[in-house]
Order: sequence, then structure tokens, then C-alpha cells
Amino acid sequence: MVHLPLFLAFVAAAALLTITPGLDTVMVLRTASVEGRRPAAMAGAGIAVGCLIWGGAVSLGLGALLQASQMAYTAVKMAGAAYLLWLGVKLLIHPRKALEMNADGPPQSEQDAFRRGFLTNLLNPKMGVFYITFLPQFVPAGVSVAAYTFFLAGVHVLLAFIWFALLIAATVPLSGFLRRPGAVPVLDRLTGGLFVAFGLRLATSTSR
Repeated sequence: MVHLPLFLAFVAAAALLTITPGLDTVMVLRTASVEGRRPAAMAGAGIAVGCLIWGGAVSLGLGALLQASQMAYTAVKMAGAAYLLWLGVKLLIHPRKALEMNADGPPQSEQDAFRRGFLTNLLNPKMGVFYITFLPQFVPAGVSVAAYTFFLAGVHVLLAFIWFALLIAATVPLSGFLRRPGAVPVLDRLTGGLFVAFGLRLATSTSR
């Protein structure tokens, strides 16, 4: 049973955390600007699936393992940092020369966008630790902790979808500007630099 005041408090807190600029926002913005609506939506879907997997893992107790085991946390953290660094360096060294005229992009582009969003989220152990430390605060007494925790993770994913839709709607009109010579390489290098920064921050972080 949903405890309405507690649930509304969770929605408010989760909404604020969702719109706080971070790696997911950067990825969706860049994909929408350069590749179009559908690849950006697929990137957002990949991020959402990663969140749901973390939510399911936390509800089953895997999040507690990440919080308790330094070795497990470090292994996932370094894998995530390496993936972010790989994405960032690739954008820095091989930026796109121009915006593709086909905004929807080929099917493979959409699959790549989904995979980028999914792996970036799944390989970030802070998502699991965030869920296990944040979600239980909003679980009312007398309910199944595992089921309600996963429910709250689903609500967080829904909020993320709404935020991504707003980002995509606001960013796609910029495609005309991005068709100007030199605009896309600058955006790719800026995004690559941000990915490298996020990767280094993840790799060197000590707090969990």
C-alpha cells in the first residue's frame, strides 16, 4: 500500500535529483543534438533499463554487496570508469565532421545509442549504492521491502523518461545550428571532455 505523503516526498526528491545535470543528461543532450530524436530516445531507454536492473539488484540485495564489499565496488567502478574514458577519448580523437542529414539515423545507430546509455548506467556502481541508500528512506512500514523498492525505482525511471523527453524536445531544434561547419566537432570534443572528466571522477572517487 502506498503511503501518499511519503510517496509524494520521494517523487519530489527523485525529480530534483533527475534534473540535476549529470552524465545521463549529457549523453541524451548530445545524442539528440547530433543524431536525432530516435537515437536519443534509445539512449534514454538504455539508461532506463540500466536503472531498472540496478533497482532489481538492490531489491534482491546485490546493492548491499556493493556497499559492503570494497572489492566488488572497486571492480564495477573501474569497469565503468574505463568505459567512460573510452567513449570520451574516442570523441576527442575522432569527432564527427558534420551532422548526418538523416535525423533518425540507421538502425545500427539506434542500437549503438541504446548500448551506450545502457552500459554507461549499468557500469556505474554509484547507481546501486544510491538506490540502496536513498530508496529505503521512502519505504513505508508493513509492505514488502523488495517489491516496494523496485516500485520506487520504476517511478524514478518514469521521471527520467519525462526529463529525457523534455531534453530531446528542447535540443532537436538546434540541429539547424549544428549543421554549420565545425559545430559538430566542437560538440563531440566537449562531450568527450565531459565523459573523460566523469570517468576520472568515478575512478578516483573514494566516497560511496
